[in-house]
Amino acid sequence: MAYDIDETKKIGIGLIGFGIFFTFLGIVLFFDRGLLALGNIFWLAGVAILLGWRSMWSLFTNRENYKGSASFVLGLFLIFVRWPIVGIIIEIYGCVFLFSGFWSSVKVFLYHIPVVGWIIRFIAPP
Repeated sequence: MAYDIDETKKIGIGLIGFGIFFTFLGIVLFFDRGLLALGNIFWLAGVAILLGWRSMWSLFTNRENYKGSASFVLGLFLIFVRWPIVGIIIEIYGCVFLFSGFWSSVKVFLYHIPVVGWIIRFIAPP
């Protein structure tokens, strides 16, 4: 199979899921700083386990990704110093800029999911 997922990658995906869940819960509960920080820690740990420490380090320190890395770290810092709304906005911008190289792969993956792929093809044909 082309996409074998071992136990370590399952843990990474689970941590990313917990990170997204706690971040969503922190936003819903009026930008609770503790939940947002916990979500960020889970998300970063999940990405590090899923990609590997060296790949994550090279992703964040790549010359083309400095803008995304700096804005993500600045957003994380703003969450810790009690500016959660501005911090989340800057973090989202940083994540989109940081992972912009993966969007074509994500698009191809989403096309192969039965219901989601049909909706995406209906809305925006390939």
